[in-house]
Amino acid sequence: MDISKSEIVIATHYLVYGAPQALRDYLLNNKIKELLFIGHPLIIDETKSFREIIIKGSVISKRYFPLRAKHSFLNYFPEFCLSLFWVLSRKKKYNLFIGVDGLNAFVGIILRKLGRVNKVVFYTIDYVPIRFPNKFFNRFYHWLDKFCLKNADETWNVSPRIAEGREKIKGLKKSDYPRQKVVPIGVWLDKIKRTSWERVKKHQLLFVGNLLKKQGVQLVIQAIPEISKKIPDFHFLVIGGGEYENNLKKLVQKVRVDKYVTFTGWIKERKELEEKMRNSALAVAMYEKNKESFTYYADPTKIKDYLSMGIPVLLTDLPYNAKEIEKEKCGIIVDYKKGDIADAIIKLMGDEKKLQTYRQNALSYAKRFDWNKIFKESLEKLLL
Repeated sequence: MDISKSEIVIATHYLVYGAPQALRDYLLNNKIKELLFIGHPLIIDETKSFREIIIKGSVISKRYFPLRAKHSFLNYFPEFCLSLFWVLSRKKKYNLFIGVDGLNAFVGIILRKLGRVNKVVFYTIDYVPIRFPNKFFNRFYHWLDKFCLKNADETWNVSPRIAEGREKIKGLKKSDYPRQKVVPIGVWLDKIKRTSWERVKKHQLLFVGNLLKKQGVQLVIQAIPEISKKIPDFHFLVIGGGEYENNLKKLVQKVRVDKYVTFTGWIKERKELEEKMRNSALAVAMYEKNKESFTYYADPTKIKDYLSMGIPVLLTDLPYNAKEIEKEKCGIIVDYKKGDIADAIIKLMGDEKKLQTYRQNALSYAKRFDWNKIFKESLEKLLL
């Protein structure tokens, strides 16, 4: 495989840095001949669709398309047309088109039919039985998923549960759709700056992500009065934003734990985010146990981020790798209850020797998921 001779398109929806951006950086670092990266906003805000052209590791052109409808579903057709236009306007044939989600993979399949790409990858970051409350939209989502699964040259699933879910929910047997493979979420092991044990804030708990009720941040806040009895200098650092943010801030006031909690809001710049994260001693990634949720089928990025910085994690038994993380002693499974959360935090933060061991185990576990290794193995046969 010689990436320096390859020409690839990545089309994705975006909110923050994730797997598509990591793939972009991997190809850029390997001096790809040409990469056309297309991004569409995942949510309606001030962001815009854009495309950038990267030649031999350098961005030579970047263009934006600002028009956005107020309802996300109304943007899908303009996004489809934009992606088609941006690829067709290059007037060349690409080796590979990687579409992150069904809408973007569908564009790649059309372009292959038109003779403008050789192969198409359907990159499935998440899967869920009920993607939209509207039944028509939800049926369309599953129809598109099946269409791309059938017609893409290869399907990358971030967890083994996605293929299992397709079979159980929609009867799409793995034996009938064998071109599925697991491409887990990774980390940039060689780029992460880690804090030495001596400088770690031994009593700081971290949360990073979208602030939704199902994430359980409110349970940590409710547990703080109990935690602070045993750990007086306890601190909870909350990085992110979302629809439940104001509720959480009101809860902090109600429980009177202002001095123990800091909300930073969203931090979009990756370096700044890592700078904020890396000093924490322990992190939390809780989810309500619901097999209909994204998390049940996905591979949550933040868990890998935590572990790659040597931050052990408290998590509920919902992600597919939760039991493995607990077995490797780099995390502890907790019930979705404030009392269980308080007990686990006190147990780990109150035992520095154990906390340090869990930190070392977290780093060892994270080494299995280096992006360089994951993408090299995933692209190898496709680019022959």
